[in-house]
Amino acid sequence: MYHFWMIPSQFESIEAMSTSKKVITREEWEKKLKDVKIRKEDMNKLVMNFLVTEGYVDAAEKFRIESGTEPELNLATIADRMAVKRAVQSGNVQDAIEKVIHLNPEILNTNPHLYFHLQQQKLIELIRYGKVEEALEFAQEELAPRGEENQNFLEELERTVALLAFEDVKNCPFGELLDLSQRLKTASEVNAAILTSQSHEKDPKLPRLLKMLIWIQNQLDEKAAYPRINDLTTAALEEPAI
Repeated sequence: MYHFWMIPSQFESIEAMSTSKKVITREEWEKKLKDVKIRKEDMNKLVMNFLVTEGYVDAAEKFRIESGTEPELNLATIADRMAVKRAVQSGNVQDAIEKVIHLNPEILNTNPHLYFHLQQQKLIELIRYGKVEEALEFAQEELAPRGEENQNFLEELERTVALLAFEDVKNCPFGELLDLSQRLKTASEVNAAILTSQSHEKDPKLPRLLKMLIWIQNQLDEKAAYPRINDLTTAALEEPAI
């Protein structure tokens, strides 16, 4: 006689069999990896792309000599770009603006958001050093007209000027504007704009490939147990979890 109470347990057994992961040994996995052929020239270009995009001028020059890989950009322009980035990071915004104009005036002429954010950062620096009257005058003359043309600009301007209403600006609701992260954010935006003006990608390819590796591993985890790379700094394979 067939017992209906057996049906759930049978279904569970079938489901377990269908969802069981394939186990790939380290030996099998390493063999598959060796079968993948990557040209050294392509790897060198990937490294050079990272050095150029991130602005490591000296390292890029040494790598060029040692590997024979030519950079995608003139290394002199990298030094100029890094000078702009350092100026913003140190709070010398006017110096950064002048350097950008010297490098390529069209960068600011064609990018109103970038120019506003640089001016906003300049206002933040005036507030940081307690130059209240100068900050108010600068906000009214330089930033207010732009705020009238763009609602987003106006909201950002209001948040920045609101810093003046607090004695302890660093602990006020808008205190994050005075954090180093705000300078870094603006510097990153300038760096990306300069790279774009030079017909170069604003982000290096290597980090994107590493993110893709993590995504692929996460997808593969659902179907197989295999030697995984958990530490991207060493790329060491770890034994599959069974």
